[in-house]
Amino acid sequence: MNIEVVSSSGEGPTELAAFDKALVNAGVANFNLLYLSSVIPPDSNVFKKPSASKINAQWGDKLYVVMAQARTSQIHQEAWAGIGWVQDIKSGRGLLVEHEGHYDEEVRENITKSLGALAINREMEFGPINMSVSGIKCMSESVCALVVAVFETEGWKS
Repeated sequence: MNIEVVSSSGEGPTELAAFDKALVNAGVANFNLLYLSSVIPPDSNVFKKPSASKINAQWGDKLYVVMAQARTSQIHQEAWAGIGWVQDIKSGRGLLVEHEGHYDEEVRENITKSLGALAINREMEFGPINMSVSGIKCMSESVCALVVAVFETEGWKS
């Protein structure tokens, strides 16, 4: 399985509109997003992309994701979101975590702490920590920072 991790941000007249713009910018806007917990299946490749590859699905199909998003409409406040992951080098199995905050360092630190704790909980050793973080500052309109790990799509049964 290939899992693309995409970072984005958006602005809009409301926080929801800013979130939608971030989804559009990430290339995942026209799907029903189904949130997954944070387990990477064996034999998976996780990698960063500037935007999601062309998703071979119909408008409204299910899209399975792990997502971090932070929104604000407070002038001069920052919104930061991030996803971090670790994988077993041999099997490809691993873990993802998502965090949000008002500062880049806060999100990165929480990702690192969480991944370390999750590995200890499982009594496992993983390869290096990887992460993708997005941030935006509210200057006038509402903003949203978004990072999404795109797993796969599924159509609706007729």
